[in-house]
Parts: sequence; C-alpha cells; structure tokens
Amino acid sequence: MQFWVWVSNLVLIFSFLSQFSEGVAKASSAPNAAPICSEEDRASLLSFKASILQDTTDTLSSWTGRDCCDGGWEGVQCNPSTGRVNVLQIQRPARDSDTYMKGTLSRSLGNLHFLEVMVISGMKHITGSIPASFSNLTRLTQLVLEDNSLGGYIPLSLGRLSLLQSLSLSGNHLKGQIPPTLGSLRNLIQINLARNSLSGPIPLTFTTLRNLQYLDLSYNLLSGPIPDCVGEFKNLTYIDLSYNLLTGKIPISLFGLANLLDLSLSYNKLTGSIPDQISNLKSLASLQLSGNLLTGHIPLSISRLQNLWYLNVSRNGLSDPLPAIPIRGVPALLSIDLSYNNLSLGIVPDWIRTKQLKDAHLAGCKLKGDLPHFTRPDSLSSIDLSDNFLVDGISNFFTNMSSLQKVKLSNNQLRFNISRIKLPEELSLSSIDFHANQLVGSLSAIINNSTGSSLQVIDISNNFISGHIPEFAEGSSLKTLNLGSNNISGPIPASISNLIELERLDISRNHILGTIPSSLGQLLKLQWLDISINGLTGQIPGSLSQITGLKHASFRANRLCGQIPQTRPFNIFPAVAYAHNLCLCGKPLQACKGKI
Repeated sequence: MQFWVWVSNLVLIFSFLSQFSEGVAKASSAPNAAPICSEEDRASLLSFKASILQDTTDTLSSWTGRDCCDGGWEGVQCNPSTGRVNVLQIQRPARDSDTYMKGTLSRSLGNLHFLEVMVISGMKHITGSIPASFSNLTRLTQLVLEDNSLGGYIPLSLGRLSLLQSLSLSGNHLKGQIPPTLGSLRNLIQINLARNSLSGPIPLTFTTLRNLQYLDLSYNLLSGPIPDCVGEFKNLTYIDLSYNLLTGKIPISLFGLANLLDLSLSYNKLTGSIPDQISNLKSLASLQLSGNLLTGHIPLSISRLQNLWYLNVSRNGLSDPLPAIPIRGVPALLSIDLSYNNLSLGIVPDWIRTKQLKDAHLAGCKLKGDLPHFTRPDSLSSIDLSDNFLVDGISNFFTNMSSLQKVKLSNNQLRFNISRIKLPEELSLSSIDFHANQLVGSLSAIINNSTGSSLQVIDISNNFISGHIPEFAEGSSLKTLNLGSNNISGPIPASISNLIELERLDISRNHILGTIPSSLGQLLKLQWLDISINGLTGQIPGSLSQITGLKHASFRANRLCGQIPQTRPFNIFPAVAYAHNLCLCGKPLQACKGKI
C-alpha cells in the first residue's frame, strides 16, 4: 500500500514539474521577456570600462549589475532575441567641452562578435592605438572613432570588415599611409579620415568602392595626384581632399560625377586650369579650389551651374579676363571669393554686384575708384574688399546693409572721416577692419553704446584717427581691439576692465599719456598686449600678474619706471619688451636697487 502511495505522490510531483516547465517555456517565449546579456559580452564591456581611467561623462557609472541588456547600461544596446550586444555608442554631448574619457581602447572590445555599430567619439583624451582585434568584429556596419586622441597606424586588418558601410576615424593623431586593404570594403558608403597626420598617396585600391557617397580625407599630409578612380564613384555626393599636399592637375574624370553636391580641393599644390567640363556637375552646390597653383581663366561654362551657391577660387594664379557671365548665370550664387589671384577687375562686374549675395570677397582684385554699389545690400553678411585701390564712397556704402556682420576694407586708399559712416539701425556688426587707409576722425563713431555689444573685432590701425579712447560700457563682446599707429591721445580709461572677453589689445605708436590703469589686470583672457611707443608714465601695475595666459607683451619706448612684475610670463618676456623706458628694473632687466 505504501508503495502505491509513493507512486501516486511521484506522479503528482512529475505532473507539477511538467506544468512548471511548460510555464517557464511559455514565459521565456513571451515577447516582453528579453534574455540576459552574454557573459562574454559583459566581460568585454567591463574590460573596456577598466581601461578608462577617468570618465567625466559619467556614462560608465551606469555599467553595473549582471545584465548589460536591461537598458540600464548607457550606450549599450542588445539584440532582443539573442541577448548579444549589437550597439556600443558613446558620444560626447554636443558643445560640451568639459566632458571626456581618459584612457585607451581595450582590445577586448574585439570580442563583441555580434556588434553591428561601434561609436566612441568626442572623448579627446582616449589615446593609444586602434586595436587590431577590431578586425574580429565582422558584423560591423558602422565604425566611428572620431575626435579622440588615437595615435599609431590604421590597422591593415580593418579591411576584413566586409559589411562596413561607414568608417570615420577623423580628428585623431593617426599617421602613416591609408591602408590599401580598405579597398576591400566594397559596401562602404562613407569614409572619413580627416584631421589626422596621414601621408602618402590616396590608394588606387579605392577603385573598388563603387557604393561610396561621402569621401573626406582633408587636413592630412597626403601627396601625389588625385587618382582617376575617384571619378568612378558615380554615387558620390561629397568630396573633401582639402589641406593636403596633393599635386598634378584636377582629373577630368571628376567632372562625370552627376550627383556631386560638394567638391573641395582647397589648399593643395594642384596645377593646370579649371576644366571647361566643370559644367557637367549639374548638381554641384559648393566648389572650393582656393589655395592652389591653378592658372588660366575661370571658364565661362561655370555659368551653367544652376545649383551653385558657394564659389571659392581665391589664392591661385587665375588671370584676366573674367568670363562674360550673363546676369542670370549661376542663379543660385550666394557666396563668391575671387581674392588674391592675378585679376585686374577695375570695377565689380555686374553679374556679381547684382546678385543677392551673402558673402562678397574680392580682396586683391585691383579694384579702383569708389566703393561698389551692391543692388541687394540687405542680403550681405560678409564683405572683403581689402588690398585694392579704392578711394571713397563710404557715406552711402552701408545703406540698407541690415544683415552685415563682417566688413574688411583694409589696405586701400580710403580717405574719409569715420564720423561720416552711416550704419543701419539695429545692425549687429561683429567685425570691422579698416586698417591701413587714410581715415580721420574720432573713435566714438566706432566705439559707442549702439555698436559695442555685438562687435568682436575692431582694427583701425595705421590710419590718422585722433581724439581720446572713449569709455567702454559693460556687456562688451570685444575680443580684438587694434588702434595702433594712429594719432590717439589722452589716457587709457579705467573702464577698459569692462572688456572682459578681450584677447588682443594693441594701442602702440600713438600719443597716449598717463599711467597704465590697474584695472587692465582684470582682462584675464588677454593673450596679446602692445602699448609700446607712447608717453605712458609710472609703474607697470602688479595687477597685470593676474593675466597668466599672456603670450606676447610690449611696453617698449614709454616713460615707465619701477619693478617689472616678477611673475610669469612678465619676468620671462625678452628684454626688448621693456627697452627704452626711464628706469624699469627686475627680470629680464637688471635687478632693482634699493626701494622702488
């Protein structure tokens, strides 16, 4: 009897276990139940965390507990059906310069075999090399390690990541050549290796990257010609090869890229002319060829670019005549820069003057006569007509320029009283550069309450400006104030302390008298100070020792006396910075004798 009771109980137990197992199976297959992350993945992530010595982003503090897939590990995502980590995304918040990680990239990240997206960017203190183990991440479609401080070479083995669509290693300290093995990444849509120290040629193996849409190799040390194969990337919309050492002619093959929107080849050593075939780039919106050795003429065919809004061919050897572009040519043009070529324009051509331009930069184009009259002045934001032979026309020049922010008329022959300048009301000018002309009048026309709050740069040096330096109101944004080489007299106002953003101050070669106000020491952001060749007396105030970031200073040729502040950087500036005064002493000059 007892046996049957035991058997009966055993059947009940098995029945219960069976029901329990079915319940567990159903629960595990329920859509809301995600599996716990793989122990291998968790160990790899924790190894990376251990390689980070400091984390002001506070991201890694959330990496606790056994389950890295529960959503609590910031920057980590998992495949909900497998529980394997497939996304690692750690980015510095935009415009937050105080957050970073300090450390290295752990080679253990190469053990995240199911990873599809790796983004570790903007951490600026992550150093060391890119681990070769990353070549094990064969499921990767995105590898973004930009804006860190990684060094060494790009691993050859990255060419094994056959599924990769986006590769960005920009903004690091990488050196050596671009590995030819990257030509094996036939699924690449985007490649960005900009802002490194890469050298050598653009690999010819790139010819296989037929899906490429975005190519940025700018700000490196790349040399040799631009290979013809770049013209075979028929899907390309963006090319930036600027700021390298590339030579030779612009390949004609580039002008078969019908989808190209942006082309930048600026600041290389390219020679030859701008090909007529440029008109084949029907979609082109931005063309930047500045800072090369290009010669010949700007082709008339450029007028057929219906979408071109930005044209910069400055700092080349392009010569006259300009093409006779119809007024309705390049209809979308908003920004043009023809500066510093071998052009002798005389006057601004109508097809430029009548456009609704945002930027008009024609420096060094041998313009003559009065300042030009733009027919759509309300749209202008930036004007540069410096280094020409302009003589007058200031009185109505700024009329209706309600959007103007930057104006540069330096190195001309302009002769006018600056009080005649009529600026539109509510104008938010940020930069005025009138240096090296023949201007007269007082500073109050430029420095006053109506212009002071928005201005960041004032340069009216090398003119005939007279009068006193006006008082400075609070709330100034001024970063550069250059009044050097004028006829300014009177004292330095104590209210100069209100220029709390000031980085550069030059009032040299004037007739300024009185003492150096101690309030000058409140300009803690000052990096450049030149008050030389005036009539200043008294001591150099000890308060200036608070300006610890000063890189250049000159007190030369005044009537100063007493001890130079014996703190850095004042006691290590060269002796010439203090020469030709009455009785300055202390390092870097001779020691002071007795009481000062």
